[in-house]
Amino acid sequence: MNEAIPVSRAVDHGTAKLMPDVDRERAWLLTVDGAPQSYVDLDDPTHLEFEYVRRLAHVIDCAADAEDPLDVLHLGGGALTLPRYVAATRPGSRQDVVEADHGLLALVAEHLPVPADAAITVHRADARRWLEQAPEHSVDVLVADVFGGSRVPAHLTSQEYAQAAARVLRPGGLYAANLADGAPFDFLRSQLATFAAEFEELALVAEPAVLRGRRFGNAVLLASHTPIDTAALARRTASDAFPARVEHGRTLRRLTGDAQAVRDDNAVASPEPPDGAFSIG
Repeated sequence: MNEAIPVSRAVDHGTAKLMPDVDRERAWLLTVDGAPQSYVDLDDPTHLEFEYVRRLAHVIDCAADAEDPLDVLHLGGGALTLPRYVAATRPGSRQDVVEADHGLLALVAEHLPVPADAAITVHRADARRWLEQAPEHSVDVLVADVFGGSRVPAHLTSQEYAQAAARVLRPGGLYAANLADGAPFDFLRSQLATFAAEFEELALVAEPAVLRGRRFGNAVLLASHTPIDTAALARRTASDAFPARVEHGRTLRRLTGDAQAVRDDNAVASPEPPDGAFSIG
């Protein structure tokens, strides 16, 4: 067996590193400027290491009956962890991935190739621009996991962006976004208010310690025009190796409070994480 060698390369938005997992033969951690971006096990795409990715996977697991194919649009690519998971668990799914970093895409294609039969199409483009040109009512699930460094870009946080997301979803479709914030949750509250202006149903999935304001961390925002099966999702997230809570309804409205929807002209990026919040040694 050949020993896997770490790879480091300059990409469009920093320095990317691929580091082998010593415990799993063909598993890799991708970082950009020290911030973890993706973890991929080429032999087992259903093995998910990152907590927030596991929660997004639970969301997709609950989006339709088991193994039913879905049309999924992913804004933000990384090493394509979630698209690989969907391809493995829902054969026949059609997936588009939009990633702006050409150098990162080339690195992933060279060292972590996707199986040819996975039906995953990768596009090099800005997420917002591609979304606004995508066909209306064309996807079942839209996953947004876009970070510039360690921050969600401002142009992917506004009501106009939420309108574009709503336009591409089919009736009953689901929007899921990976966000990051900490107490007093000014950014997260503004996102709840922004998506509530465009969608009738919202839910939030996060670790209890994050929701209680004890630490900065990820939160998965869900939005739909139709009821979200929060009970099924809560069962999955509560029993996960990294338990999380699902908030919705009155509790979520209380968290939103008097926050206002943001528009393009006053949108801001998510806050800079505290030192060490997401970096690795």
